[in-house]
Amino acid sequence: MVKAFVFDAYGTLFDVHSVKEECNKWFPEKGDAISTTWREKQLNYFFLRQLMERYEPFDQITRESLRYACKANGAQLTEKSEQALMEAYLNLGLFEEVEEVLSQLNDKRLVVFSNGSPGMIDPLVGRSDISGHIDEVLSADGVKQYKPVPGAYYYAQQELGLEKEDILFMSSNPWDITGASSYGFHTAWINRKGLQREEFDIQPEVEYDNLKGLLEWK
Repeated sequence: MVKAFVFDAYGTLFDVHSVKEECNKWFPEKGDAISTTWREKQLNYFFLRQLMERYEPFDQITRESLRYACKANGAQLTEKSEQALMEAYLNLGLFEEVEEVLSQLNDKRLVVFSNGSPGMIDPLVGRSDISGHIDEVLSADGVKQYKPVPGAYYYAQQELGLEKEDILFMSSNPWDITGASSYGFHTAWINRKGLQREEFDIQPEVEYDNLKGLLEWK
């Protein structure tokens, strides 16, 4: 029986592209492009750092990828606009069904496990409408290894004090769900974008287009 529901944060519970509204305030008509590049480089940078074994906290990676995104899209970032956009990452919008679904899972241990550093993920969850439903927030910063490295999932498992089979892990990110599946967690891919499954020998246990499918696990 699954005892803990463990959620990735960015793209799974929270819409990373909700920052485009703040981007548009500072750089009209460039919000979509900046948001897209920002996320792409954020992923690229932490993957590179993990491979090179040159770990830096996710807030630094997020700031560096923002600077890249603005330069790449012809936007002149200032200290004030940079701070405003970094602050926007602490106030990302939830996907529409998230609060309703989590409120129906109150008999389970609900955990957020993110690559986000504590200075990013703690206020993000704490300021959101789901803060009262979440029992624990874990950061890969605790082990200085980013998902999808096995050591990151091992760290989360040890922090929870549970067996692998006691944990259902959810993510919208294919690389994350593949990593968790490889590690041995039960996995549910929240395929919000209707992506094609990876041609890979490791697959998620189940696939849903939003979190409502998780109610089958109650």
